[in-house]
Amino acid sequence: MIEASGMRAFPPRLPEQPIFYPVLSEDYAVKIARDWNVPASGHGYVVRFAIARSFISRYQIQEAGGRDHLEYWIPGEQLAELNAAIVGLIELVRTFP
Repeated sequence: MIEASGMRAFPPRLPEQPIFYPVLSEDYAVKIARDWNVPASGHGYVVRFAIARSFISRYQIQEAGGRDHLEYWIPGEQLAELNAAIVGLIELVRTFP
């Protein structure tokens, strides 16, 4: 569960989650949380965070099913590097029960 006070890092990926997919727009994140995650698990969260350009510039922006669905594909084994490149806290923006 994500606390309202913010986090400094994302937890390790589960074996069935080999890729971490940070998305580029809040609207797309809301769609994922509300329309996909809630039916699948009963809850969804939208978070916001800043990342050092020196880290994220190594990855290309991917279009996932439409020009409004832009995301990065970060291999799970590189999540520790991503966490180290987070600037500030991970902010909870929206929660869906």
